[in-house]
Amino acid sequence: MGLRPQLMDSTRSQDQDQNSTQDATALIQQLEQDRAWLLEQIDRGRWQEFRLDLAALERELGQLLQRASEHFSSGSE
Repeated sequence: MGLRPQLMDSTRSQDQDQNSTQDATALIQQLEQDRAWLLEQIDRGRWQEFRLDLAALERELGQLLQRASEHFSSGSE
């Protein structure tokens, strides 16, 4: 009987890890969409006075999202 609570805790922990990974993946996808929107706005000439700063921000965000995506995809295997 002593093993049963540990098994339940282990299963609960795995479920929480899976939920966290799914939440992170959903967040990354949403941020990718936001990044694409930002890039489109920059390309259309919006916020011309901030173009260079926004382009740099978009590149950094892309790199961050790529690393985060790789982290979560390698962690789920």
